[in-house]
Amino acid sequence: MSVGVAAVIVVAGVFFLGMGVCALRAPQALLRPFDFELRSASSRAEVRGVYGGFGLAIAAVLAYAAVAPAVRTGVLITVGAALAGMAVGRAASAVFDERTPFYPNWFYFLVEAIGAAALFWAV
Repeated sequence: MSVGVAAVIVVAGVFFLGMGVCALRAPQALLRPFDFELRSASSRAEVRGVYGGFGLAIAAVLAYAAVAPAVRTGVLITVGAALAGMAVGRAASAVFDERTPFYPNWFYFLVEAIGAAALFWAV
């Protein structure tokens, strides 16, 4: 594995790990930029599950891909596709919603699109 591929895997893994830990520890803080108010235990559990658990799982899968060449291609394509799908959803918001601000919508669009492109490149 080249240094560039390893760097892409590490950066993507750290991104997902950070998202996961933040969602588990402080779900309201994670969603504050998006104008969410988590008013119940159920809403906090949803954020912890979807953002927290998912983030940690993706970080773990990327870590495994870094040391297991047999699964690397599949993992990188899958995680890249997930990031690309997130970016497409944000672009759709720009079309369907009256106006989306640079932060958080376009900022995270760029993060996700660049992350997807990097993972696809690393394949």
